[in-house]
Amino acid sequence: MHADLRGFSGEPPLDPGAALAAFLRALGVAAERIPMDLPEQAALYRTVTAHRSILVVLDDAFSAAQVRPLVPASESAMVVVTSRRRLTGLIPDGARLLDVGPLPTTAAVELLARTVGRQRIVREPGPAEELVHICAGLPLALAVAAGRLAGRPRLSVRRLVSELTDETERLARLSVVEGVSIRAMSEVSYQALSLEAATLFRGLAWHPGAEFGLELVVAAALTTDRARVADLIDELLEASLLEEVAEERFRFHDLLRLYAREVSERCDTPTQRDTVQRAMLEFYLAAAHRADLVVTPYRRRLPYAGPPPPEWLPEFADRADALGWLQRERSNLLDAGRTAYQLGHHELAWHLSDVLWPLFLYVKDYTDRLEVDERGLQAARSWGNPLAEANMLKRLSRVHNRRGDHGAAESYGRAAVDRYRSVGDVQGSVDAEEGLATLYADTGRAEQAVRVFTRVLDARRALANPRSTGLTCLNLGMSLTRTGRPDDALPLLAEAGEIFSGLAEVDPYNGARVLLGRADAQLGLGDLDGAEQAATEAAHRMTELGSANERAEALDLLGRVAQRRGDHENARRHWAEAVAFFDSVGSPRRAEVRGRLDGLGGTG
Repeated sequence: MHADLRGFSGEPPLDPGAALAAFLRALGVAAERIPMDLPEQAALYRTVTAHRSILVVLDDAFSAAQVRPLVPASESAMVVVTSRRRLTGLIPDGARLLDVGPLPTTAAVELLARTVGRQRIVREPGPAEELVHICAGLPLALAVAAGRLAGRPRLSVRRLVSELTDETERLARLSVVEGVSIRAMSEVSYQALSLEAATLFRGLAWHPGAEFGLELVVAAALTTDRARVADLIDELLEASLLEEVAEERFRFHDLLRLYAREVSERCDTPTQRDTVQRAMLEFYLAAAHRADLVVTPYRRRLPYAGPPPPEWLPEFADRADALGWLQRERSNLLDAGRTAYQLGHHELAWHLSDVLWPLFLYVKDYTDRLEVDERGLQAARSWGNPLAEANMLKRLSRVHNRRGDHGAAESYGRAAVDRYRSVGDVQGSVDAEEGLATLYADTGRAEQAVRVFTRVLDARRALANPRSTGLTCLNLGMSLTRTGRPDDALPLLAEAGEIFSGLAEVDPYNGARVLLGRADAQLGLGDLDGAEQAATEAAHRMTELGSANERAEALDLLGRVAQRRGDHENARRHWAEAVAFFDSVGSPRRAEVRGRLDGLGGTG
C-alpha cells in the first residue's frame, strides 16, 4: 500500500485519518464500518493487519505523529517512510534511519539514460557527467533536467549544460517541469524553520567555499553561544537543508546554496549580507593566523587593523595539528582570499595571502602559491602598503625561481630589494638579497651566489638575528659545496646546526635542512657513511614535519650515495620516488633527478 502524505508538497499535509480510511478500504473493510475517530481507526487498522505480511510505503512524511498511526501491527510487515526531515521520533518504534544523499555519478548518468534514451547519453558522456555535476546529483534536479531533454529530442546534452552553467539562471531553468518545482520544495522546508535557523541558512549561503566546520558556523551566526548554534545546525539538518559530511563538518547541496542566496538577496539588506560574509572571512584569517603562529612562530608579520578575532577558534595541540588544519581548510582559505579581494577588502585579502606562508613552506604547490602571491601583490598595491608589496614581491621571486621562470624571479627579486630600501626596512632588503643569491645558486651562477651570500652573512651578523644568521650560514655552506669547496662549507654548516639546535622547538624545518646541506658536503668529501647518515636523518625528520619536497631532496642525496657505492638498485628506488614527487608539484628539480635516473638505464 502507498500513501502520499504531502508533507512538503506545498499543500497541507495529509491527515492520517484520511490515509487510514483509504488503507482500511483497500484491506476490504466496508466504508460504513470505518470509524470517524482517529484512535478507533488506528485500533481497527492494527486488528486488520495483525497477521498480514504487507508493504506500506509512506511518501513525503511531515512528522512522526503523522506516520505512527499508519504502521501495521504485524511483525512481518514492512514500512518504508520518506521524508525531508529526519523522523527521529520513530526510532523508539523500531525505525532505522537511512540518509539518502546525492546519487553518485554512475547512478545519476544511468538515471538520465533510462529517462531520455541510452544512445543519446552514450553519444555525449562528457556533457552527461557535467549535467550530473550541475544538478549536484539530486534526483529531483536530474528528473527535471531529464524531462527537458525528453521533451526536446533534438536538444543536445551539451546545449542544456551550457544553458545551466550560469548560476544566476540555473535554479529558474531547473524549477518547473509539469508542476515539479525545486524552488517550491526548498521553500516549504525553509518556511518551516525558526527565524534564527532561517537567518543562519541564508548567511551560510555566502560561505566562500564548499564545506565548513562548526567554528565557522558560529562566526556566521554572529553569536558566541556555541550551544545555540549547535541546535540551529540540528534544525537545518533535520530539514535536509544542510548536509553533514563528517563530524562537525557541513556543506550545502549546490542547488540549495543557490536557493539560499536567492532568498538572502530577497530578505536581507546588502549591509546584512556583507556583515555575515565579512565575519566568515575574518574567521578564516584569525584561525589561519593561530595556525601560522604554531607552525612558523619565528617569522615577521605585519599588524592587522581589522576587528578582534572571534571567540571560537580551533585549538592546535602542536605543529602537525596546525599544519593539518591548514591543509584541510586549504580550499576554503584560497576561496576566502579570492572573495576578500573581489569585495574590495584589500588589507584582509593581503593578510589571507600572507597567512598561507607556512602551508606552502611545508606543502609545495607552486600553482596555488603563485596565484596566492600574485593576489597578495595586487591587494598590497590596492591597499597602498609598500611594505606589504615588498613582501609579496620577495615571495613571487621565490615561487618563480621554484617554477623555473628565472627571468621573472630575478625581476621580482630586484623589485623587492628596491621596495624594502624605499621604506627603510634593512632586514627586508637583506632577506630579498638572499633570495637573489639563492636564484644565482639555482641557475648555475654559483660564484656570484657565494659573493652575495657572503655579503648577506656580514649584514646578518650586524643585525644580530641568530635565526637569520643560521639560515645564511646554511645557504652559503650549500653554495660552497656546489662550487667544489665542501671543506669550507662544513664549518658554516656546523654553525648553522648549532644555531638551529637551539631553535628546535621554534624552527625544526631549517634544522632538518642543515642535515641536507651536511650530507651534500660530506658526499663531496667522499664520506659516504656520514652523507648517508645525515640524509637518512633528514628524510626521517622531513617526513615527520610533513615536508615532502625536502624529503625528496634527501632521497636524491641517498640515491647519489647509493650510486657512488655502485648500488644501482637502491639509487634507482630513491630517485624514482623523488622524481614522482617533483613531477607532482611541477618542480624544475624533476629534470635533474630524472636525468640521473635515466643514466642508470632500466625502467626506473
